[in-house]
Amino acid sequence: MKKIFLAIAVFCSGTVLFAQQKNQNSSKEASVFQIKNPDTSLSPYTGMTKQHWRDAALYLLEGAFSYIHTLDDTMKFPKQPGKSYPQDEKKVPIEKLEGLSRTLFIASVLLNENPGLVVNNINVGDYYRHQICKLVDSSSATFIVPRTKNSGPNQILVEYGAICMSLMTNPKLLWDPLPQDKKDALAKSMLSYGDGPTVASNWKFFNIFVLSFFKDQGYQVNENLLVDYLQKCLADYRGEGWYNDNPAYDYYSMWGYQLYGALWSEYFGNKYYPEYAAKFRSNFKDLNLNYPLLFSRDGKMIMYGRSNSYRIASISAFPFMGLEQDARINYGWLRRISSGVLKQFLQHPDFLRDNVPTLGFYGPFEPTVQIYSCRGSVYWMGKAFLGLLLPDDNPFWTAKENEGDWETKFKKDKVYNNFQEESKICITDYPEIGASEIRAWCSEKAKNDWQGFRSSENYNRLAYNSAFPWQADGKNGEVAMNYVFKNKNQEWEPLRLYQFKKFENGIYYRDAILETDESIKMNLADIPLANGILRIDRNISTKEVSMRLGHYALPQLDKEITTESRKIKGHIATIIDNGKYQLAMIPLLGWDSSEVISSTGLHPESNSSKGINVADLSSITTNESNVYATLMLWKQSGKRFANKELIPIGKIKPSGKAVEVEIDGETKVIEW
Repeated sequence: MKKIFLAIAVFCSGTVLFAQQKNQNSSKEASVFQIKNPDTSLSPYTGMTKQHWRDAALYLLEGAFSYIHTLDDTMKFPKQPGKSYPQDEKKVPIEKLEGLSRTLFIASVLLNENPGLVVNNINVGDYYRHQICKLVDSSSATFIVPRTKNSGPNQILVEYGAICMSLMTNPKLLWDPLPQDKKDALAKSMLSYGDGPTVASNWKFFNIFVLSFFKDQGYQVNENLLVDYLQKCLADYRGEGWYNDNPAYDYYSMWGYQLYGALWSEYFGNKYYPEYAAKFRSNFKDLNLNYPLLFSRDGKMIMYGRSNSYRIASISAFPFMGLEQDARINYGWLRRISSGVLKQFLQHPDFLRDNVPTLGFYGPFEPTVQIYSCRGSVYWMGKAFLGLLLPDDNPFWTAKENEGDWETKFKKDKVYNNFQEESKICITDYPEIGASEIRAWCSEKAKNDWQGFRSSENYNRLAYNSAFPWQADGKNGEVAMNYVFKNKNQEWEPLRLYQFKKFENGIYYRDAILETDESIKMNLADIPLANGILRIDRNISTKEVSMRLGHYALPQLDKEITTESRKIKGHIATIIDNGKYQLAMIPLLGWDSSEVISSTGLHPESNSSKGINVADLSSITTNESNVYATLMLWKQSGKRFANKELIPIGKIKPSGKAVEVEIDGETKVIEW
């Protein structure tokens, strides 16, 4: 009788737990952004028009305003556990400033079209004017102390620059109604930061926007410094759409330099500094040549670089291509990408928590969070909606959606590399699964990386793919899309110090050394294939070393990840399948073993994940044994790998400092 009662209790508790989980999932689904009355004629792929972008902007703003009940309430949101700030009360005023300045990106463009906008029973225009004035009210908890003469740049400069962007694009509602004494006090406070030092990165633009806005309003500003920062920003340009953000190439080139240059030129530069504006606009046009290729066929961005929590800001430059009115620009493709990215996040059930976007990629994900971020930082994504400033009849809004090169140039059985000589970036597109991939700079020592992100997984992967978001490293050697080596402290240490060598005959060459032991080093060669990557790498370490190499990882979705092992032509292929994608890894030369690794808490899409690692735990380099050849393949779930897909190569012949490999009947020579 007790056993029956216990069984019933267990069954009932399981039913309750299942019901609770189901209700939670239903609640998440209900909270995602809904596209009402999709326009499949103008936008056959996403259904989204300019009106839906307005709806999306309001959707985000309404979440933020769920914390605002009076004009005195601040944009301070629940802190996400982890390394984000504030860690103490000293940073709370800056936290509130971030929430104010960044939600203003969204509010400003909506107010531009609807000056009387009311959200959560609060007049939005009144709220921001009131809060901006409180920044110079010494009795307010949000008062910002002006910069002292000898102090350096800090986060206040960034947020003041952001506010000035909104003031510049909507002065009629946000600036003109303010009392003159408040205007003068704001000018004094903001210029104390703008007319001062900066960081040798995209931060220079924050000084530029502060100085430019107040010059336009008739205040005396340091024009010599303004010109100096303009020249230094232009000097950061490396061609083909990419600015160097000292030292990285990442999304800051686009949601920072390129967007800021276009915005500054349109609202200020064309009038006051036409020569500099012309240069920024010329650089801006270049991004059309390759940046769209960084997004997947269905408009998904790659999880790559720092500040991934800004997400949709990655598309913020695209609408401003509409200012060019250039027949060579495929506006329908740019909007298809842009709306696809909006849907990628706004319709993901984990995107919002407490009505506010999480710090992470889809949901909360601590490995991708930086210490300079607070919960309100995420609204930097609001820059995506600055495109709403373009009129309704702009070609960005009126062109019919299309899939650009994916439908006009790319063939499914091919792979396409777009290498950019100056930045050394290689963008690869895989038509078979519609995915995009990037290989780019990383060479930062962890011991010098006090903020802990440039040497981390945000940058140190061998490649980053739109279909397979990066997984963090585990303490037991679990690794995805990188090498790890057992260092002198008996810890698994990833590669992070890369030196680009060349891109030749479809092969991307790099050298790499281990940070803590320069006697451990590799020659690397990536060969993208139609359905994956062939790696031909050479271990040139001068000591015995244990090492592992990981494929991309798969998150567990609706069902358990399955594992399969197949022997083809003397090689063992290990295949994992999560119901959406399959990954296959085939060691060809050099490796001792292959295994499927289960991980917890390392993947941005799911708490549980699996990856495939190969290992050589007693590597002693010789001329004959130091080459490691590895196939890292993928396929959509439900389509069985054919044997010829798993082994698409013939002979592999190492010879001194070169390796000959036969791929689909063609012989490639890898020469490091």
